[in-house]
Amino acid sequence: MDKKKAMSIIEAVLFAMGDSVEASKLVHVLEISEKEIREIIKEMNSKYKKAERGIYILELGDSFQLCTKPDLYEYLIKVAKAPRKYVMSDTLLETLSIIAYKQPVTKLEVEKIRGVSSDHAVNRLLEFNLIQELGRLDAPGRPLLFGTTEEFLRTFGVKTLGDLPRINPEQMEDFKKQAEEEADIKVEI
Repeated sequence: MDKKKAMSIIEAVLFAMGDSVEASKLVHVLEISEKEIREIIKEMNSKYKKAERGIYILELGDSFQLCTKPDLYEYLIKVAKAPRKYVMSDTLLETLSIIAYKQPVTKLEVEKIRGVSSDHAVNRLLEFNLIQELGRLDAPGRPLLFGTTEEFLRTFGVKTLGDLPRINPEQMEDFKKQAEEEADIKVEI
């Protein structure tokens, strides 16, 4: 195997793994000696340095990891500390509200309340780290249970779920009437 190809493979493996990779695994993948791998990595680091790249390969005992140069950490921190921008559609807010008030809750229960599929909404909320899987319901099919995360509390400025706003009983009756009327309209159509 030529050196350029070996460099590409090492870089791809270290990048994809995102964590340290044992030299023995690289030996297995590349089918070359550990000594050759160490020489290639040394040359790669030299090229990274010469080209003023933002990365280097760190040796950790018998493992290697693709890392960011320490002198660039301040820029990474700026990006990491930038507030996340969530695009919260009405669908996402509705689904999140149901999960927050009914947790732990299955996706099926959310869909019964909403009246439509909630796959996309649940997946987006998981992606935003506003909800999490809490386990499985002890029922046929063992459906996943969902609940809110600490990120949810932080995002919405509440310390505990008990701090969520309560709906007064009169509003609740109005909501029930509206839901029943909507259900009757859907049945007549």
